[in-house]
Amino acid sequence: MNKVSLSQKFSSFNDFWSPKIVGELNDSHIKLVKLKGEFDWHHHDNEDELFLVVKGQLLIKFIDNEISLNEGEFIVIPKGVDHLPVAQEEVQVVLIEPKGTLNTGNVITEKTKQTLETI
Repeated sequence: MNKVSLSQKFSSFNDFWSPKIVGELNDSHIKLVKLKGEFDWHHHDNEDELFLVVKGQLLIKFIDNEISLNEGEFIVIPKGVDHLPVAQEEVQVVLIEPKGTLNTGNVITEKTKQTLETI
């Protein structure tokens, strides 16, 4: 058992859209990611996704609406739901997802990360 400092872990990297594994919970990874700009439309066929905003503001667009998340707020996006994360400024996010979840879900783009770094 190790204590994890979110601020220390977030300060250890600067790249955007590249999740880092910081822990494991049952069959899930706890990941940290910095976001800035617009991601890619995608969905996850088999996994729900939890986005918890630690710092900044995150807009998540859906086909028929959009939701804005502020610091301390989270959303669980059910499997199969198309979504597009957008960050006007840098946003720090905790993700909790089943192990093996591909960051771009059902699409492969230049933002796809096949292998994740553990920090």
